[in-house]
Order: sequence, then structure tokens, then C-alpha cells
Amino acid sequence: MTTTAQARRAIGAYGEELAARHLGALGMTLLERNWRCSQGEIDLLLREGDTLVVCEVKTRTSLVAGTPHEALTDAKLDRLKRLGERWSLERGITPAGIRIDLVAVLLPRRGAATVDHVRGVF
Repeated sequence: MTTTAQARRAIGAYGEELAARHLGALGMTLLERNWRCSQGEIDLLLREGDTLVVCEVKTRTSLVAGTPHEALTDAKLDRLKRLGERWSLERGITPAGIRIDLVAVLLPRRGAATVDHVRGVF
């Protein structure tokens, strides 16, 4: 793995940690991180009441390539919905609903990170 790829992976992992802490502080229960199957990956799976929350975390160090929000396409949302259904089926869990949230993390060169939680993007 190249140094650039390692740095990207570390930034992503840090953003996911910030997102998990933020969502936990809101009262959500973290069920699993980085769940993978042949169809894709879910960054964070959480429970809020009787709802399964599939959370996509997008972390950026600048807005040169666009905001984290812009990286979440309709195709990605469709895939996350299917992955959430598959995860719950594999676990034998029947949630009242499945919601997809986005946590956009911006890590500026100076200053504190910003965390923007968008509930129910799908």
C-alpha cells in the first residue's frame, strides 16, 4: 500500500471514529463497523429505538473535490438500502424500519473537525 493510500485510509478511519462517537452521544447504539459482503460495505450500523440506521461516513480534508454530501449518489443510496436489508436478514433481525444517514466529516488543516449528521437521506 502506498503512503497516500495509507494516509487516506487513516483519515477515513478517524472520520468514522468521530462519527461513531457523535452518534453514540445522540443515544444511538453502535452494532457494527465496516461490515462487508460481496455487494459492498456499510461504514456504521446502529440502532435508534427499533430502527436500523445504516450510516455512510464521508471524510474530507478539503472541499476541492466537493463536499462530502455530494459524494453520496443515488446508486450508492440504493446499494446501502440493499446492504442494510441483507445485514438484518443475515443477523435474523427484523427492524421496524431501515434509515440511511450520512455523517460528513471535514478535517481542516487547522482547527477542529466539523461533523454534520444528516438523518434519513433515504
